[in-house]
Amino acid sequence: MTEVFVAAENIVSPLGLTARENFGRVKAGESGISRQPGGFFASVIPDGLLLTPVKENNLSGYTKFERLLILSVQEALSHTSISLRDKRTAFIVSTTKGNIALLEQGMGADVAPMQLYNTAVKTAEFFSAANRPVVISNACISGLLAILIGQRMIRSGAYDHAVVCGADMLTKFVLSGFQSFQAVSDEPCRPFDADRKGITLGEGAATVVLTKNKTLLTGKETIRLGEGASSNDANHISGPSRTGAELAGAVTKAMRLSGVQPSDIGFVSAHGTATLYNDEMEAKAFHLSGLQHVPVNSLKGYYGHTLGAAGLIEAIIGMYGMREEVVIPTAGFASSGISHPLMVSSQLEPRPMAHYIKTTSGFGGCNAAMVFSKVKL
Repeated sequence: MTEVFVAAENIVSPLGLTARENFGRVKAGESGISRQPGGFFASVIPDGLLLTPVKENNLSGYTKFERLLILSVQEALSHTSISLRDKRTAFIVSTTKGNIALLEQGMGADVAPMQLYNTAVKTAEFFSAANRPVVISNACISGLLAILIGQRMIRSGAYDHAVVCGADMLTKFVLSGFQSFQAVSDEPCRPFDADRKGITLGEGAATVVLTKNKTLLTGKETIRLGEGASSNDANHISGPSRTGAELAGAVTKAMRLSGVQPSDIGFVSAHGTATLYNDEMEAKAFHLSGLQHVPVNSLKGYYGHTLGAAGLIEAIIGMYGMREEVVIPTAGFASSGISHPLMVSSQLEPRPMAHYIKTTSGFGGCNAAMVFSKVKL
C-alpha cells in the first residue's frame, strides 16, 4: 500500500497565522475564545490579524472566508516545493458553510458566490491550480474526511500530492442554528466536564500538504498517515448514537488497518464538543474500542468548534503534540461528567508515543477516525 506523508501544514486562527505559533500558544494554555458583542463566547479571528497578509497578497476582492483559505494554503506551500500548478497535485477544500456570510450582507439574490464549488474554484484559480478542486462537505467530519480522501486520491495513482485545506467562519446563520438547538454554552465550553453546558463556536482555516514522495520531506522524522475509516449512526439528523457503536466501528477499523493496538496509541484527539450527548457518545465509543485507558483530549476549549476546519486544525495540533511527545490538556475540564470514565487529560502530560488517533462526529450521524504515526526518515 502506498505510504502518504505530511509534507507541510498551516493553521490560521485567533492564536496565530502558522501551525507552529498555534501549537506553541495551545501548549502554553492560551485560548482564542472570548466574549463577543451580544454576550456569547466564541473564537473569532480579529480583522487586524489578517490586515498585513491580506494587503501583501492583494486580496481585496476576496471574502474573509476566501482569504482564510488562500492565506492558509499559501503559508503551507511556502514550506515545500510542491505546487498546485503540477497536474500531479490534487486540491481538496473542506467546509460546511463557505461564503454563507454573504447571505447576511444582502447578497442572497446571487447564490453563485455562496455555492461551495464556485468558492473552491475561485481559490484554485488564485494559485493557478492545474486541477479542478474537490469539495468535501460532510458536516463536522469534513476536515478529517478530506485528509482521508486526499490519501485515497494519491493511492489511486492519479496524483503524487494533495493540498487539503478547510475553513469556516462564525456567522449569524451558524450561531442561530446552534442556538435553535439550545446547544450554545453561556461560558467557554468544557468538554467531558460534569458541568458542561454546550458548544462554543469558532472560526479558522488549516491546510495539510500530502505527498508520497519521501525525497520532498525534510528533517529526521515526519508524519505518516495511518489508516482511516468513516461510519454513520443512522440514528437521527442531529442526535448522535446512543451506544457509540458506530464511531467505535470507525475507530477500531482505523486501528486494525493501521496494524496498531489501543496500547500503541499515545492519545486520542476527540471531537469533544461539550454537548451532553456528543461527549457521552464518544465516551461509550472509546470504551467499545478499548481506549478507556488511553489519554483523551479535546481542543474545542482553545479554538471553539470550527466546523469544516475542525478536523484539520485538531489533526495538525495532534501531529505537533506527537512530535514533541506531549498530550495537550482539555481546556475547561475539571471533573468527569460521562457515564463511562475516560482518562481525560487535564494538564500537559509528557508521554512517549509513535501514534495517535483523531476522531470526529457530526450532524446526520457521520463519524470519522484516522491514525497518525511518527516515522524516521
